[in-house]
Amino acid sequence: MSVSPSVSAVSTPTQAELLDFVRRTAADAELISSLPLDPEGRTWVRLEGPGGSEAWLIGWPPGTGTGWHDHAESVGAFVTASGELKENSLSARLPADGWQILELAEGIDRERRLMAGKGRSFGQHHVHEVLNESTTEHAISVHAYYPPLPQIRRYSRTGQVLRLEHVERPEDWQ
Repeated sequence: MSVSPSVSAVSTPTQAELLDFVRRTAADAELISSLPLDPEGRTWVRLEGPGGSEAWLIGWPPGTGTGWHDHAESVGAFVTASGELKENSLSARLPADGWQILELAEGIDRERRLMAGKGRSFGQHHVHEVLNESTTEHAISVHAYYPPLPQIRRYSRTGQVLRLEHVERPEDWQ
């Protein structure tokens, strides 16, 4: 039996495709306005991402953030749909495993301010924190990851010292 050349296997989404998805989703005003917002803590709704990716619509009350973390072997993208988010990240790729405490070199810190409609994609083991620094306004963002998150590593940071605190698995946040 032959396969028609027009039939292709489903491919895994690239960072660019994830970014395109979160941009299109963030532009869906009806979806964005449907997210229930809580004045105390972040809210989220799981979305259907492209190619089997994991996607989320997240509401950020004023003054909230993620803390330092990575998404392990997943690549990802996110876009601010409303409000403004700040991303602090590290420009150096860190070892995936085998460490508990790292002293970070000077000059690897990056800061991005992401107004509504702005976002970015990132590769595996991207260490960052995302913050809503507003004191009065909620922010809403759309995120997508592939493969679906196998784990999230949480870190604490004091100056240039990054410490692995714990590892969360999907059953911890589902």
